[in-house]
Amino acid sequence: MVNIWQRLDQAGRNLAPGAVTVMLALVGMIPLYLPGWERITPGLALMGVYYWAIHRPDLLRPSTAFAIGLLQDLLSGEIPGLHSLTYVVTHGIVMSQRSFFLASSFLLLWWGFALIVFGAAAVHWASYCLLTWHLLPVDAVLVQAALTLTLFPPFAWLFIRVHRAFLVNPSR
Repeated sequence: MVNIWQRLDQAGRNLAPGAVTVMLALVGMIPLYLPGWERITPGLALMGVYYWAIHRPDLLRPSTAFAIGLLQDLLSGEIPGLHSLTYVVTHGIVMSQRSFFLASSFLLLWWGFALIVFGAAAVHWASYCLLTWHLLPVDAVLVQAALTLTLFPPFAWLFIRVHRAFLVNPSR
């Protein structure tokens, strides 16, 4: 009987990275009723995909990142597959550089996230321009990327707390 509870506990712990990232995607879609906010909403789920791909890629796989992106696209009315593509590519890029990021300081981790967030912003902007056949202003995309980058440190702190609380087990 105890073995069943241990398995349930471990399963719940293993779901933490995906659950936190889904929660961030949902929180990012909450309307704040501020003028222009919907154009500059920070990419909270992108932060989660980035962090967990570095620290627990076994628990946030590319298929999970894809599903989170698709859920976000469908619920927000965005181009279906755009966030999915962004999250899967982010996961792949991070995995290719994972050993570097694991051995780095927080400043290098943040710098790496800056490259990811501005790259994702460029892909989103170019996708919208191609699909609408209009050259859209780039200012909102840059503000959104800068806001996402600025908010990364407090969210990274949150991820570290979740990681230590749920995913690090000193007895094993």
